Parts: sequence; structure tokens; C-alpha cells
Amino acid sequence: MPNDLVIRTQKLSKAYKGVQALASLDLEVPCNSIFGFLGPNGAGKTTTIKLLLGLIRPSGGSAEVFGHDIVGDTIDVRRRIGYLAQEPRYYEHMTARQTLRFTARCFYKGPKSALEKRVGETLELVGLADKADRPIRGFSAGERQRLGIGQAQVNDPDLLILDEPASSLDPMGRRDVLAIMERLRERATVFYSTHILDDVQRVSDTVAILNNGELVAKAPIEELLAGSDGIVYMIDTKGNGAEAERRVAAQPWVSEVRVAADRESAHWLVRVTDAGAAESQLLRLVLADEHVVVTAFGRRTYELEDVFMNLVEENGDGSR
Repeated sequence: MPNDLVIRTQKLSKAYKGVQALASLDLEVPCNSIFGFLGPNGAGKTTTIKLLLGLIRPSGGSAEVFGHDIVGDTIDVRRRIGYLAQEPRYYEHMTARQTLRFTARCFYKGPKSALEKRVGETLELVGLADKADRPIRGFSAGERQRLGIGQAQVNDPDLLILDEPASSLDPMGRRDVLAIMERLRERATVFYSTHILDDVQRVSDTVAILNNGELVAKAPIEELLAGSDGIVYMIDTKGNGAEAERRVAAQPWVSEVRVAADRESAHWLVRVTDAGAAESQLLRLVLADEHVVVTAFGRRTYELEDVFMNLVEENGDGSR
């Protein structure tokens, strides 16, 4: 397994009493990334997480975490993983500090001062330092979720696996959780499942989309949002752009130019084969014509919701 990968699965599958919950999953998750595992409810996301954690055994295929097999080396794997369940449960009478201290004792065997320092750092990281000594029974849903993330990473793991970390939260709570995830990227790989599309688009480096137990897409987020029709730039102009159009179309990295014009303005779609060349040269080529005014310029992207719905509809309705 390459050193830059944290997770790799090969044809990983799981069936329950003849029902295929996960079918032939191939995934590669790089180090120090935020990997969004996206899919409708029942798509197989939690099944995959349970397999990676060694909580259930696969029906077929294999998977490695940090180069360790998930079936034969589960203890070695778990030492380096922090896990947040979809609905974390706590002893309601305990405080956040007591909860993290209890969890940390499972990992720390050094002096008490080191353990207390780690607990304090974790409370700061998840924004609960000012509520550290209050009973959990008075915590909001967002505070409970932040405590769950704190509990998952109090052992300073190399991999954090978060199952629907923001699914039950209001917008403020989701914002806080996403901010914590972005901070954690500096020290660990974050693999999280979700069905909330906005969250994926905001924080993920790479996205895998699962539907009916099958992988239907996996790519860097920018690639997914670019759509399936290649690299396309959109330009809005005013003035006579005929000469600029000819200049742009003559470039070796431009494969197509389409211009829809009316009396006063024009809308360009320029398909290119080299995004770097387009980024550095395309706007200059248009502006070189003094008769043209550019009112808008940018690479065409899609909302993740559009990409997701298209993929899900092409591959079934996600009813499992």
C-alpha cells in the first residue's frame, strides 16, 4: 500500500441475508485530506465505516488502513483511528472534561499532567473550554456533536472517521463542526460520511458518491463540480468581439468557441484542453481588443446537488 494512502479498499463487499449492502467498493483515501463519503440514506455509507473499523466482517474483497488488513490487524488499526458514531451517547451526569478524561485514559499511560494537558487542548479545539465542567445533560445538539469529535480525536489519531457528523444540526452547529474538521486536517486525515451536499462542497478535497451500495463517482471536488463536459469558461462581453473571437479560436488549447450575441452584449462558452493556459491567457486575449468590454469571466462549474442528483438518477433511486 503506498505511503501516501491511509485507506485502500479492493472489491470490498458486504451482504446481509442475501441483501447486498455494499458491492465491490474500490476506494483510495490520501493522507491529510478531507474525504467526503456521500450518498442517500441507506446507500451503504455506515456499512463501509463498520467494515473499516473491523466491527463487521466483509463478505468479499479486502481493505487496508495504514497498510493493515481490516480483518487480521484490527487492534493495530484501531490504535490510530478516532471514530464518531452517527448518534453519540454519553453519561448525562458527567461533564465534558470528565468524558474526555475517561476516554483519554484508554490511550494515555504517562503522567497525569500529560493526560490533563491533552484534555484541555481538545476542549479548546472543539470550542468547549468554557463549558468543560457543565453536565452534558444541558448541552445543545451542536455541543454534543463537538464533544463527540473531541472524544474521537483526544488520542491524537492519524485518521478520523466521522459518521454523519452534522446531520442533526442547525446551520450554526453545522458551521462549527465543519470548522473543526478543517482544523483537524492539519494533523490527521478526515474520512466522513454525509448526505448534506452543501457540507461536502465546502470542506472536502475528494468526494466519493455511493448509491444502492455501489460507487458511482469518485473524484476531487473541483473535478466533480466542473461537470462531465470538459473545461469550459464563460465570458460576457459588450462591443464588437469578432476579432477577439477569431484570436481565441486560433489558440491550440481551445477546442471550441460558441458565442450567443444580441445587439449590445454576447455570452461566450469557450471549451479548452489546458486549464492553466486558459487561466493565464484567455482573458488577456479577449481584452487585447479595445472594442470589447468584459463584464463577466469565469470557469463554468455546477452545484454538487446537480451532479449528485444526475448520478443517483442514472444509477437508481437509492432506496436500499
